[in-house]
Amino acid sequence: MADHDLVIRGGTVIDGSGRPPFEADIAIDDGRIAQIAVDVGAGREEIDARGCIVTPGFVDIHTHYDAQVTWEQHLAPSTEHGVTTVVMGNCAVGVAPCRPDQRDLLVRVMAGVEDIPEPVMIEGLPWNWETFPEYLDAIAERECDADFAAMLPHGPLRVYVMGERGADRESASAGDLAEMSRIVKEAMEAGAIGFSTSRTLIHRALDGRLAPAETASEEELMTIARAIRETGKGVIEYIADFPGLPTGNTADFDLMRRFAQTAGAPLSYTLVEGPAYPGGWRELLKLTEAANASGVTIRGQVAPRAVGISFGLDLSFNPFSFKPSYKAIAHLPLAERVARMRDPEVRARILSEPPEMGAQSMGWMATMVDQMFRLSNPPNYEPPPPERFVNRAAAAAVSVEELAYEELLQDGGHAILYLPIANYRLGTLDQVLEMMRHPNTVVALGDGGAHYGMICDASYPTFMLTHWTRDREGERLSLSEVVRALTRGPAEVVGLLDRGLLSAGCKADVNVIDMNRLSLAHPNVAYDLPSGGRRMMQPASGYVATVLSGQVTRREGVPTGALPGRLIRGARANADQPASHAA
Repeated sequence: MADHDLVIRGGTVIDGSGRPPFEADIAIDDGRIAQIAVDVGAGREEIDARGCIVTPGFVDIHTHYDAQVTWEQHLAPSTEHGVTTVVMGNCAVGVAPCRPDQRDLLVRVMAGVEDIPEPVMIEGLPWNWETFPEYLDAIAERECDADFAAMLPHGPLRVYVMGERGADRESASAGDLAEMSRIVKEAMEAGAIGFSTSRTLIHRALDGRLAPAETASEEELMTIARAIRETGKGVIEYIADFPGLPTGNTADFDLMRRFAQTAGAPLSYTLVEGPAYPGGWRELLKLTEAANASGVTIRGQVAPRAVGISFGLDLSFNPFSFKPSYKAIAHLPLAERVARMRDPEVRARILSEPPEMGAQSMGWMATMVDQMFRLSNPPNYEPPPPERFVNRAAAAAVSVEELAYEELLQDGGHAILYLPIANYRLGTLDQVLEMMRHPNTVVALGDGGAHYGMICDASYPTFMLTHWTRDREGERLSLSEVVRALTRGPAEVVGLLDRGLLSAGCKADVNVIDMNRLSLAHPNVAYDLPSGGRRMMQPASGYVATVLSGQVTRREGVPTGALPGRLIRGARANADQPASHAA
């Protein structure tokens, strides 16, 4: 007779706490971890984990599944990489709250900021909500392969309250502010896990206009912060450029700190090594340390590899997307397009023409050809500097455009060019290692559910486990460090204290991983979104099983059909009861 619902037998347990690995069985009952011991008895179902590591399910706190969760049950690509909990509504963009006459506007913002094609959202979104509580109620009906929590995004909030004035970034009136305060409190009470805002010049709608929240006044931010404080609930995510840092001006960080302090809530922000001020991330960490020492909880969200953009003939952009002669053939099927591009006359015209980008906000990156690499197969996300196109072109005595043109045509036009736009100035990830090891940072920035044709960083858990613990030439991290960074660390940052740890009483979200077989494949393109929309996927091998709430959702990378993932309303204490602000 079975003693438990599920037993994971004989694995090397890496429990998420950071302590050294140990061998044990894990018994699961009623969706929770019942026992971890050398022999826990029999299970009605068992997983043989001998020779494998056993970890908590991974927690990704920076995703954009706000739209995808309404039409798809598999929160891919994240769940293909051991992720069992996602937080969406980041970057101040989303799909709620939204009045019926504002839907097109929010779709254009999401399409511009997050590279989610308009036709995909137009066909996919059911729009069976208007207010944020109604949105939560709608997605609470969804059954998925990961748990999901939602932030209230600042952009939709502004547009909902102010209409076109909000989209045009006009100043909020006293009445506007009162209504924003009411909606923020309503959302937090309904189960929003937090609030996201943004102040960056990069976030723009399809027409090139800045996204709605980017220039909100301090008065507006503080009104929202006071509303958050009144509820005693929620965390904050904040996106900013910090443009004053190169001249020693900390006004932008100081505003962010005041926002967190006024809200009385933990805040996390994006931390990268930007090309404009390479040393800025260290200055930000010093300011972050000072804030935490004063009692204001702030964490930097860091990516475990370069913040990189992928370019290709079958992706959103390539280095020639804005050349008139390329535009003339861009509609053709890939094979036909490749054939046309091989024509010497077409090649000469495309290479000779200047780009015509118009209002395209992200197009400027496609022109940074000299800094690109060819993404190898299997992919190397720490490519050596000699492989940079500017160096390869000089060695071959050709222009970088000629080199990029020929590379794009490889593999039948499926080749991918990789542009590290941040965290890779010196051609190494050493600075990323320093960021990840800082006590005031958290690994994040996977962006799953967004940037479908530009980024596939949702694969970062597999990259963390392979590159940083096993494959990297140079300094590495221990398995215990990496597992904590993927599990308990992010869970604590957003107040989900019932998960990210293998301990009796915790939620039974578990990965069984064969490290000898664990590998990350080259990205591929799938046309499986609504309206036949395209997205990059990046399969992994070596995930023996993923367990969510005690149910096996994937075996050897293949979905089992179990969909226990549900909406998480608010924070969770260790006993799975709603909690107030997490430290």
